[in-house]
Amino acid sequence: MRIPCIPYRTGDSPERLAAICARGDSASAAIRASVSTVLEAVRTWGDAAVVEYTEQFDHVRLSPEEFRVPMGVCEQALEELEPTLAEALCAAHENIRRFHEHHRPASWTVDDGDGVVLGKRYAPVAAAGLYVPGGTAPLFSSVLMSVVPAKVARVPRIALCTPPSSAGLPAPATLAACALAGVDEVYRIGGIQAIAAMAYGTGTIAPVDVIAGPGNAFVQEAKRQLAGTVGIDMVAGPSEIVVIADETANPAWIAADLLSQAEHGSGAEASVAIVTSEGLGERIATEVDTQVRLLPRSAMAEKALNAYGTIFVVPDLQTACELANRIAPEHVELHTADPWALVDSIRCAGAIFIGENSPEPVGDYYAGTNHILPTGRAARFASSVGVDTFLRATSLVAYTGQRLAKTAAHIVTLAEGEGLSAHARAAAIRVKHT
Repeated sequence: MRIPCIPYRTGDSPERLAAICARGDSASAAIRASVSTVLEAVRTWGDAAVVEYTEQFDHVRLSPEEFRVPMGVCEQALEELEPTLAEALCAAHENIRRFHEHHRPASWTVDDGDGVVLGKRYAPVAAAGLYVPGGTAPLFSSVLMSVVPAKVARVPRIALCTPPSSAGLPAPATLAACALAGVDEVYRIGGIQAIAAMAYGTGTIAPVDVIAGPGNAFVQEAKRQLAGTVGIDMVAGPSEIVVIADETANPAWIAADLLSQAEHGSGAEASVAIVTSEGLGERIATEVDTQVRLLPRSAMAEKALNAYGTIFVVPDLQTACELANRIAPEHVELHTADPWALVDSIRCAGAIFIGENSPEPVGDYYAGTNHILPTGRAARFASSVGVDTFLRATSLVAYTGQRLAKTAAHIVTLAEGEGLSAHARAAAIRVKHT
């Protein structure tokens, strides 16, 4: 296979670009209907529906008493984890914790004169529900990426759902990460039924206030349908990467980075390079063709590359940035002579990786920044999971009689202008009796 090189100038709308941008469109009617059915069943029947769908989808028969994984099992998994993996996991956990500590906002008040106090109070939600996939790969790193910011936000209760393997338990590394991160409740439940259980509650699982975490199209559609019943982080789709490169870039490194996203497994991942010369584009395409054959997951990667793998050839780096903003991808890498010069021009990206020694997996696993990021052009308006995902901001207003007497006339005028006389009276009655 060979990914295509396509010329691009500002304002062009090649078919391949349209296909890449359309990946964020809503789920199919069949997925929406399936999700709706499961959600309603769990809302109505609680634990019984979770039992039924866990057997149907994950081929594991559990009683409600078996949903929750004993914390001792998680702690044992951590103790038995291969030492080098345990060391790396602990180091990543510390990096993620340290980064997210910088992200925690402080409550504040301001003296507005006349004894008036205004402000914002930040407080954690009472309960967070986190989802960690376990399909084509055990994404134990997503445990840290979701639990750590909730912990830094000081959420009192954290419940995590992840699907069981055929042996009945989630992957050992996932359980180990749960123990390391200090999850309060771990449930061996996956898919739509897990999202529904956390949103509605069942006889065994108490409901939560916010649900966060990655997942397949069914999980994301469940979050979409439940938004409003609970808070959600985002509706995320298949992963994507855009690499902007000039002639100083290393084609082999770029190819490796494109493949790092193509191998995820859905077949809808987008791996895009935006380059300033056709020659560089062709060298990258050759490297992709060579390296993909070496991957254990080559069939998965090739499916995604055939659908969305693309190299756009642009006249200059500013056009490259404009095109990247049109795609608004999850990840942008900058492989140029002066990458920092482009950072401010990248307005729409979940994360920006600056310089050729900052490959996307550094963010996925180790740097400390969060890898649960907006996809499907949602980077135009959405942000990564972070501490603020699990916080509520409450406005504080403490007026005084002195200030109200000065401003009541304006308040009354505004309220009456909207035809809301009771609003006007609520202010006027206080002034009348002072």
